[in-house]
Formats: sequence, structure tokens, C-alpha cells
Amino acid sequence: MEPQYLETAQGRRIAYHRTEGKGPCVVFLGGLKSDMEGTKALFLEDWARARGQAFLRFDYSGHGISSGTFEEGCIGDWHEDTLAAVDQLTTGAIVPVGSSMGGWQALLLAKARPERIKGMVTIAAAPDFTEDGYWAKFSDAQKAELAERGRVELPSDYMEPYIVTQRMIENGRAHLVLRAPLELPFPVRCLQGTDDSAVSTETALRLLDHATCSDMRLTLVKDADHRFSDEACLALIADAVEEVCG
Repeated sequence: MEPQYLETAQGRRIAYHRTEGKGPCVVFLGGLKSDMEGTKALFLEDWARARGQAFLRFDYSGHGISSGTFEEGCIGDWHEDTLAAVDQLTTGAIVPVGSSMGGWQALLLAKARPERIKGMVTIAAAPDFTEDGYWAKFSDAQKAELAERGRVELPSDYMEPYIVTQRMIENGRAHLVLRAPLELPFPVRCLQGTDDSAVSTETALRLLDHATCSDMRLTLVKDADHRFSDEACLALIADAVEEVCG
């Protein structure tokens, strides 16, 4: 299937695939530098199609085949992309499934569109990582480089080095979700591997402790890594999504 494209109010061209079906629409929100062709996104699309469930996957700007470059983007830009996709490509109730940075995006979506969300699933959610994962761990030399050059390179266990820009750090501070009340008035299922070198179990526990939610559960999977995409992990994701879809 050829992707379709959405033009946003900010002038960005967002690539997406939408599967028609019954509600709520499951919306997959990918991680940093990932795209909508990843294992989890395609698995959930097949799962949704088999159930006759509506499903949406898309590439943020600077990701996959959407417009822009990664280095130009930031959390706020990708939040705008998410809002555009949800507002223009879905109707009625939705179930966001956020992976890594997509977990942060799902939480931002919950603050912006709480009335639209029937339930939420996060997979190795990484809220506030620009502040707590990047800035907090930068050496004095890295902070100086960021100030002087406007960017710094960080190695990754999963792909080529990340370019972290001054704009990403500063914009991230405007979108933090763990520093103020976080109301999640719907069922939430959080999945986290204990062998994840990108997002710690402490981050998952911090989110669980911080959020106000009457039906929130965290599942820790021993030895699962950040990809969380082997057969057993994919089955857990499907079960969690089915549970919150009702």
C-alpha cells in the first residue's frame, strides 16, 4: 500500500497509513528516529485488521518519509504532528500506543485531548528524556559544546549517533510532563523491559507514581530490551491494547 500524506498547519507533510474499522481507533506513536515501518507498528496494524479495528500509523516530521530532517525537529514539533494526525485523520475515541519517545507524545496527547482517549498503552515510555536523560547526564564539556555549536552528538546502542540540538533541549523543557499534575482519566497499561539500556525501570516506576489514574498498571518483562518486539513482547502489547479498547 502506498502511504498517504497530510499537510499540517505548520507546513509539514506527514506520511501515514490508515486502516478503516470499528472504534476506538488505535494510534501508534513511534519512538525517536524510528518510523511507521517498525516491527511493533506493522504488528499492530495486522492485529487491528484481523479484528476489524481502526488503526493509524504515521511518521513524525523528520522521521521516515515525512518532510523535514530529524535535526530540525523537537518534542513540540512532533506533538503538533501528532495532534494534526489525530484531529484530521481520526474521529471518536482513540487508543494511543506510545513507544519510547512516543510514550511522551501519548502523555502530551492526553493533556491536549483527554476527552478523545478511551485508553492508553505505553512501551518503554520515555517522558521528559531530553531533560532527565540528556541534559542531566551531559558533562560540562558537552554543555559547553551545545552552547557554542548548538548541537552535540550522542552514541546510541540501537542506531547511528543522535544529534541533540539546543532547540531540542529548550523545547523539551516546555513540554515536560513529570513536573506538574498528570491526570490520566482512562485505563493505562505500561510495558517495560528490565534489560532496556535506553529507558530504565526507574523511569517507568516514576511515571506510575506520578500520574493520577484509577486504572494504571505497569508490567515489567525480565530481560526484554528497548525494542520490546520479540514474539512474547508483541503478544503482551496486543493483550494490553485489547484490554483498554474494551
